[in-house]
Amino acid sequence: MLTLNKIIPGGRGLAAVLLKRAATVELDWDVRQKSRFDATDSQGRALGVFLPRGSVVRGGDVLVAEDGSLVRVLAAPQPVLRVTHCSQHGSPYDLLRAAYHLGNRHVQLELKPDHLKLEPDHVLAELLNQMHMIVKEVQEPFEPESGAYAPGAHAHGHEKAHDHGHAAGHAHDHGHDHAHEHVHGHGHGGHGHDH
Repeated sequence: MLTLNKIIPGGRGLAAVLLKRAATVELDWDVRQKSRFDATDSQGRALGVFLPRGSVVRGGDVLVAEDGSLVRVLAAPQPVLRVTHCSQHGSPYDLLRAAYHLGNRHVQLELKPDHLKLEPDHVLAELLNQMHMIVKEVQEPFEPESGAYAPGAHAHGHEKAHDHGHAAGHAHDHGHDHAHEHVHGHGHGGHGHDH
């Protein structure tokens, strides 16, 4: 068994050729939020992953073995609820409302500009349906938000200062794309239309 005990978030600092040659391991969110787990990589090797307690592995991260070999992590497709707004009965603003209500319930969410993703839950799906959201169960990778107070919550991709060519003092959106799972889809009982 190959022992891996170090993680390089997003493979930062590694040459593209090393990432391309690295074995891969495809893991769902349930496994990636554990600091200790076993898996099998794309080369058929048995892996024993022993990361510091509280570690979370994201798609794109690279695990480093004791022998120095690299294993690139892929977020495996898994059942998720994909939540979108109903264009006939609402607006994109409804996604904000849905995220607010789910956040108050401490639901893990992946946020996208046009949808939310969350793990399947029939009670939450019904709540979203009552909010006139469209909820569909799909098979997609799930990368929920880590939360503002989680260790390293905002560490991915922001470790270096960068100049976007804006004059000092001007507010601007950095436009960073953080992959996070969100809740989507819904049914509309009594609305007289199908999604």
